[in-house]
Amino acid sequence: MPFADHLIGNPLLPALHGGSTAAMLELTAIAQVALTWPRLRLPRPISVTTAYLRSGRPRDVHARARISRAGRRVAHVLAEAWQDDPAQPIASLTAHFSLDHNSDLSD
Repeated sequence: MPFADHLIGNPLLPALHGGSTAAMLELTAIAQVALTWPRLRLPRPISVTTAYLRSGRPRDVHARARISRAGRRVAHVLAEAWQDDPAQPIASLTAHFSLDHNSDLSD
C-alpha cells in the first residue's frame, strides 16, 4: 500500500490508521484465496481478526498472505503487513473465508 497523507490516523506520532492497515490485510487475504480457487465471485469472509503489533510509520506498507488450511467449504488464511523488514510485521490477520462453490450460481 503506497503511503498517502490521508492514511494517517494519529497526526501527533504520525502513525497509519489501523483501519487502512486492516483493510489492506483483508484484501490481501481475499486475493490469495481468489487466486488459489478462481470463481465467479470473490470469497466471502466468515471471521476476520487483526492484531496490531506496532505503529505503522508514514511509509509504504507491504503484505503477504498464505492459506494455512482449507477444506471443502472454509479456508483459514494468515496475513502479515510490514514496512521495512518482513521479519518485523506491524500487523497480522487471521481470517476464515467461505469456499461454498454452490453459492456462485445462486442469487
